Amino acid sequence: MMRYFFLLARRWIIFVFFLPATVLAQQATIYPRAPKDLIDVGRDLFHIQPRPRTGGLKRIYFSILPTSTQVASPSGFSVTATTAAFALGEPGNTSLSTVTFAPYVATQGRLGFSLRSNLWLSRNSWDILGDSRLLYYPQETWGLGGRPDISRRMSVNYKYVRFYQTLLKRIKPYFFAGMGILVDDHFDMDMRGDSFVLRNFTHYPYGTGVSETTLSTGFSFNLLYDARKNTENPFPGYYANFVYRTNPVFPGNSTKWNSVYVDFRKYIPFSRNSQNMLALWTFYWSVLESHAPYFDLPSIGWDPYQQRSGRGFPQNRYRGTSLLYAEAEYRRDITGNGLFGFVLFANANAVSEPVREKYTYIHPAAGAGLRIKFNKKSGTNIALDYGMSRSYRGIYLNLGETF
Repeated sequence: MMRYFFLLARRWIIFVFFLPATVLAQQATIYPRAPKDLIDVGRDLFHIQPRPRTGGLKRIYFSILPTSTQVASPSGFSVTATTAAFALGEPGNTSLSTVTFAPYVATQGRLGFSLRSNLWLSRNSWDILGDSRLLYYPQETWGLGGRPDISRRMSVNYKYVRFYQTLLKRIKPYFFAGMGILVDDHFDMDMRGDSFVLRNFTHYPYGTGVSETTLSTGFSFNLLYDARKNTENPFPGYYANFVYRTNPVFPGNSTKWNSVYVDFRKYIPFSRNSQNMLALWTFYWSVLESHAPYFDLPSIGWDPYQQRSGRGFPQNRYRGTSLLYAEAEYRRDITGNGLFGFVLFANANAVSEPVREKYTYIHPAAGAGLRIKFNKKSGTNIALDYGMSRSYRGIYLNLGETF
């Protein structure tokens, strides 16, 4: 079965990323005819006339949604998830920058604040990525490997501080290189028992012992190819991201470890006049030594830069020293003005097993979703998805597309 999986994955990658240029791939930016969004609906409903423009082109577009952008409901929601999209240069040659702030509250006792940014400087000369979080995060863990038994799990409470800042310089059109500083701090861990209960459960020696804190401070070396014009609602094009992370022997660091993350995406349009697209996503994430703290290991739903993988699975369900992931999503408008649309998606993941480091289990999931255009200027959608796998069902409410 694994041989078939890798053969299929290899053919998919060849098709997606080495497909010769076609007429569809050269189409102009996709926008629906006579586009309409919720702002237009609100103006029509309350008879609000748009303010006349007194100056230049408006550059900032806000989207607000009372839900988390990362966690499936009904387990969680945020007070307000706010996304601001704006241009730091001429719209014709500069991608839209985005900043998302999401204070987070959940019925499970989770609490947190998240600030994520993707800033494109004028003419896309620089790309600045930021991800800062402060979380109190009770969560279940299932240990290492891809065992399908969902009943073998335990609850862990911890606090988590993340600080990621990455600076990328354009080398050629769409191609960037740079470095980042990455900090992951898990502390005040509570396993409802003696100090070694998590170690006994996971049989993993790093970040599971008597200490209630693990700190990983490291540097990343990044290569990025991004031909998308809009990260909130990507248009046709390619995306590829390579990140090598090293965590040296620093004062306070729990262990020395390295990792690699490789991410590929392709967006294939089928129409010039409406949203009618196939989006493909695959990534490989692995620690290169087995010394990474337990909560820094690759895990479904914790992909480094979005945490949106694995619709249809509980976050953190599968964890290992390496993770393979693939997803396909078909996106299409329902109405001609682009106000409503739908998606159909399917994904699969496999994590390495302890000791043998082999991929034994493949876990598929699938689902469908509704799209409502919140802001046509930024292309931001409200995304309501329902995903399911063998032993889980989840509803996901987000601002912007999953990938």
